[in-house]
Amino acid sequence: MIHAFKKPAFITFTGVDRAELIPGMMELSAAYPVEWGILLDPAQEDNILFPAQNERTALLSAPLRFAAHVCGKPAQAIANGSRPQVDLRGFARLQLNHSREGSSEAAIANAYSYCIEHSLRLALQCQGEFPADTRADWLFDVSFGAGTQVTQWPVVHRNHPFCGFSGGISPTTIEGALSRFRAQADYWIDMESGVRTDGLLDLEKCEQVCKLVYGGA
Repeated sequence: MIHAFKKPAFITFTGVDRAELIPGMMELSAAYPVEWGILLDPAQEDNILFPAQNERTALLSAPLRFAAHVCGKPAQAIANGSRPQVDLRGFARLQLNHSREGSSEAAIANAYSYCIEHSLRLALQCQGEFPADTRADWLFDVSFGAGTQVTQWPVVHRNHPFCGFSGGISPTTIEGALSRFRAQADYWIDMESGVRTDGLLDLEKCEQVCKLVYGGA
């Protein structure tokens, strides 16, 4: 367990891939502050990371905190001001993974408007210092699910919007990462590849991380 550093408000485990995990997800969520991220892109549903509609429906029937991580053409369409058909029922937050180059003012405005219409909180990615724009939560992400190690983390200042960290975080790196986060305000962390085994979400690894961060037997 980590004692010396500010703990994250919650941990997002991204890439929930199958409904059979629900009992373990329920147990973990009862013990720790967790958000579960589901990747959405109809063009990639042949990839285990992007569960098909029937699997998503089963997952979203559980009373858990879910975030929709919208990728591909639907994400680009939303950022460009269109209204693609995306089933967002059951989600509390929408992370729009529309670009690896950050978000323009127009993209932020379009994404924010879309989220307001769907009663969702917006999250966007950034690759440098955290933006001051309060229309979105901001996730520092230079890894994009690849597990890339981060050597320098930006600072979360007291006057920042809600901000998060991702990149190369796993049960073996979480203690070192937390010791290097510079957070003067609440923040969250997001993990994807670091909590997978053979390509599948591994709840034992998720539990390891939660115990290291928040404590527990």
